[in-house]
Amino acid sequence: MTIADLTGIIGVGLILLAYFMNIFSLIPKEGKLFFLMNIFGAGLACLASIMIHYWPFVILEGAWSIVSVIGLVRKF
Repeated sequence: MTIADLTGIIGVGLILLAYFMNIFSLIPKEGKLFFLMNIFGAGLACLASIMIHYWPFVILEGAWSIVSVIGLVRKF
């Protein structure tokens, strides 16, 4: 397993954990933790995609991260 694999697994894991916790009402969808998990998760998944030169997911995860940052900023 490469560093890119581990980075991607952690990133995607954070995104999925945030989703799971939201679906089962363990965290609110407008809560800071939800946004932060998505920001860091998508950021790590984006970094992993950069490391393996898979540009469609660089765009997807980069956009996911930016949208989550905007959501967090709007929260304040």
